Amino acid sequence: MATTEETNVPVTENKDKPAREIAYKRAVVFLIIGDILCFLIFVALGRSSHREASGFGAIPQIIVTALPFLAGWFLISPFVGAFRHKIIVQPKAMVIRTALAWLLAWPVAMLLRGIFVDHGVPPLSFALIVLVFNMILLMIWRWPFALNNSLRQRRS
Repeated sequence: MATTEETNVPVTENKDKPAREIAYKRAVVFLIIGDILCFLIFVALGRSSHREASGFGAIPQIIVTALPFLAGWFLISPFVGAFRHKIIVQPKAMVIRTALAWLLAWPVAMLLRGIFVDHGVPPLSFALIVLVFNMILLMIWRWPFALNNSLRQRRS
């Protein structure tokens, strides 16, 4: 089989590179959408448990309430590797990266929440609920995502 001189990678693999890159970009888009939905679900459940508006009419309020969590997550998680190519097909690595990313993003999210929503320090009980429940929601979404990608990769 022919190889390129610079990389010693078979030529057929180079032809597949654009397809793999498109698949990776698509996977990242799905991860981003799923992550956003996780935070929106968390906020909707929280608003509902506090007897605040949480139906379709409350979507703007839900989005505004979720913004500090989304900002914290998307400011930190890419730098921790929550969207790396390798973890998209490795469920265990996905769990570890997601947990690490949320543990590091959580204080940022709480700081932003304190500045823009609470105008002070959020209660510790609320901060712990944010930590635990968002971690659970992210895991419920991201682990099966990586598992599905892993199984699909093995089949092909």
